[in-house]
Amino acid sequence: MALLLLGLPLAAAAQRTTLTQVTDTVQNETQLLERLRNMPNIEVGNGISFRPKNERFELTLRFRMQDLVSLSFDEDFTLRKTEARVKRLRLRFDGYIYTPKLVYSVQLGFSSHDAADQADGSTNIVRDAVIYYIPDAHWNIGFGQTKIKANRARINSSGALQFADRSIVSSQFNLDRDFGFFGEYDMGNDTGFDLAVKSSVTLGEGRNWGVSTNGGMIYMGRLELYPFGRFSGKGAIQEGDHQHEEQVRILLAGAYAYNHKAQRLKGTGGDVMPDDQSRNLGSYFADFILKYRGFAFCGDFMGRHCRRPLFDDGKTFVYSGCGLNVQASYLFGGKWEVALRNSTLFPEHEIRRLVGYNRANQVTLGATRYIIGHNLKVQADFSYNSRTHPATTKYNRWEFRFQLELGL
Repeated sequence: MALLLLGLPLAAAAQRTTLTQVTDTVQNETQLLERLRNMPNIEVGNGISFRPKNERFELTLRFRMQDLVSLSFDEDFTLRKTEARVKRLRLRFDGYIYTPKLVYSVQLGFSSHDAADQADGSTNIVRDAVIYYIPDAHWNIGFGQTKIKANRARINSSGALQFADRSIVSSQFNLDRDFGFFGEYDMGNDTGFDLAVKSSVTLGEGRNWGVSTNGGMIYMGRLELYPFGRFSGKGAIQEGDHQHEEQVRILLAGAYAYNHKAQRLKGTGGDVMPDDQSRNLGSYFADFILKYRGFAFCGDFMGRHCRRPLFDDGKTFVYSGCGLNVQASYLFGGKWEVALRNSTLFPEHEIRRLVGYNRANQVTLGATRYIIGHNLKVQADFSYNSRTHPATTKYNRWEFRFQLELGL
């Protein structure tokens, strides 16, 4: 009973008044507990949960938004672009139905950034619509649409980042959501060495593509190693050391995804390939995370290979190559965090003429004020972009971003 009352964002005096009013109308403690158990459980960051008396289902409602202002400047520090918008606005439903072993997750995105346009011109607001069967604490099997969990940057929610957005490396090589079958195994050793395996077989063209006529699919496998045991809390899926790990915690992971007969230039995203053509794409990922007493370090290496990245029109291409992202941060007292990130793209020789550079680099310095962890925070970061052998010098060199994140 006390936990449910504490979940409500009310002052202590208001809680006592509410409890007195309820007690006055209920004659015994059994009825009181029964009534309180079926009230919504509200806690910032954990959503609003509903569960009926028969406990045959549970529903947790969450929402989150990101309001962003971004300014971009050229090499002379002349303002060239201003962006001000609701970058992300999402509504999410999670829970179980019939039995706690049958878990569902639905997530909708309503901003222009989230609502992707389909090949047929329709707008798609569905990000996740997946159901999992969880027979025990070690296994789960999913069916539907959700993230392909190939790399750390994708597994991390965009609401659990140290910067206003993911790196340029992740944006270029990341695998997004797709529809199909998903499976995970977790050895589940809480005291020492642990490992996890993630895999999926999906349609291959990204979220809500619907129909593929060429028989192509994505086959993905990922192995995660925790040599010193698991991170505390959500440390493995959140940037920064918010749990202030008292022992060194490390994640080593690698993944590979083979996209057979991809129809889009980035596999699960990008433009449709011209003239109904397709390509076989291979994506590879390696991740490293270290956290210790407020310090966090992450490294992401990823890339994409394609035997024929160029198309006959002379201007369309698959971005083949690789990228390296490294970032480090320190969290002061659980409230203020300073983070530094360096991200570099290395396109393959064949496509350098079309991308317009031999190498692209972005250095970002960020500061975050956490009010309620990642659920309520204010972020600002400053980036410098540079290119090696650029086709033109007229590109944005400096970028400043300010963002407010709020999630229930």
